[in-house]
Amino acid sequence: MRNDKENIIVNKTFDFALNIIEFSEDLYEAKKFPLANQIFKSGTSIGANVREAQNAESNADFIHKLKVAAKEADETEY
Repeated sequence: MRNDKENIIVNKTFDFALNIIEFSEDLYEAKKFPLANQIFKSGTSIGANVREAQNAESNADFIHKLKVAAKEADETEY
């Protein structure tokens, strides 16, 4: 199911992950360790799940992986 064309969602979630890494480093420097760790995990997981969806084995698998990415986005936003 993989398509190697330019994918704006993959690109934006990768850029978002880079921003999350920087933000979590700032939180870590402010000694907000639990928050830094949690936002790092959920924020970088979004793009990882979107990338994983690119290699889905079926349409149902693709949808499931994108739903997981959406859940991680909700958690990060919270």
